[in-house]
Amino acid sequence: MSTRPLHKVEEDQERVILVGVDTAVRGQSGSSRAYGSSSMAEESLKELAELARTAGAEVLSSMIQARDEIHPATYVGSGKLQEIKAVAETLGATGIICDDELSSVQLRNLEHELELKIMDRTLVILDIFARHARSREGRIQVELAQLRYRSSRLVGLRESLSRLGGGIGTRGPGETKLETDRRVIRERISRLKKELREIELHRDVTRRQRERRGIMVVALVGYTNTGKSTLLNALTGSEVLSENKLFATLDPTVRLLKLPQDQEVLLTDTVGFIKKLPHQLIDAFRSTLEEAARADIIVHVVDASNDAKESQMETVYETLKELGAENRTVVTVFNKIDKLSGPRLVNRDRRAYDSLEISARTKEGLDELLIVLSNIIRARRIFIDCVFEYSEGGLVAMVRRQGQLISEEYTDEGIHVTAYIPMELEGILRSRSQKN
Repeated sequence: MSTRPLHKVEEDQERVILVGVDTAVRGQSGSSRAYGSSSMAEESLKELAELARTAGAEVLSSMIQARDEIHPATYVGSGKLQEIKAVAETLGATGIICDDELSSVQLRNLEHELELKIMDRTLVILDIFARHARSREGRIQVELAQLRYRSSRLVGLRESLSRLGGGIGTRGPGETKLETDRRVIRERISRLKKELREIELHRDVTRRQRERRGIMVVALVGYTNTGKSTLLNALTGSEVLSENKLFATLDPTVRLLKLPQDQEVLLTDTVGFIKKLPHQLIDAFRSTLEEAARADIIVHVVDASNDAKESQMETVYETLKELGAENRTVVTVFNKIDKLSGPRLVNRDRRAYDSLEISARTKEGLDELLIVLSNIIRARRIFIDCVFEYSEGGLVAMVRRQGQLISEEYTDEGIHVTAYIPMELEGILRSRSQKN
């Protein structure tokens, strides 16, 4: 049996109420907080509002309940459910978005109690990824994440996502009939994983070729919407899509970057991180995210104008640790300093090798960033001072391409070169001298 072909759904804009649970508040079970108070739950719900708008929904209201723990059956308590229902009727809401990933039981019970379309944070993020995936690999990864999410929630999702006939959760590469049974979904997942392995094998070949050439890799990582793509464009002269939206760019991008003294590295952009990043996405995009884990240098891009930058930085470091990249050399750049008003405080990240303040939009501080990257690479290389025969022009070209050329002088004896080169290249030059 095969899955039904993708079908076009009518896009009806959801009118939603956001619902969160503040488990950081102890001893106040059942109490509520007004939206706008300073808590992690409030910060998370503000971000959820931006996610919902990015997914095309209209946010009508936000509600938070302070509890010792999330209700296992209905996410929030019974009293809060009645309050949500009354607010939804008054405002004419068509759906509810919860700020945490819901179980199939919670989905089904909320649907029964509220008689509205029920969504969660994970579903919204998956929907945004489905909109923005462009490459074959990106579409496969998103579909895998969607199918894994839906396979354990078929019962809870069936009625809720069909309530409006379209909208969040019903589009993208993973769009299939919700009535499809788990066996068919498992078969589809198996086929997608096979396709993904073929793509990963091709990437491994490319990576090995790059390593043989001795080209270092610098990865841009950071919270979503911190300006990574804008920075890549500013540094390399590219025209990668960059918008002031969450997850505006999804597919990884690699560009050649020239550093001072004609040194070259590969600069790669990665998908933005976010709090409560669905584990389905981490699993599906692990092969892509591991490009950052294998990079020689990580440039951590932070939005200096965002009041929540400290917690966003923590999320990035936690994700890097999960990927096994916590020991990489990190340069933190506090971007968007052009958006700061009044006296500017110096931003620092003690966990990084160095911290810089920049503006990718105005290009302030970018020259300093290039110098820092160049110095890091030079510290990992070996200084040579030698004379090549004129017949060895290919080796000199290799030094220029892979190393950091200091001087090149044509003499009667040959080509006198001073440079910093990778250790791998030193081995090649040593074997050449032994042959001579």
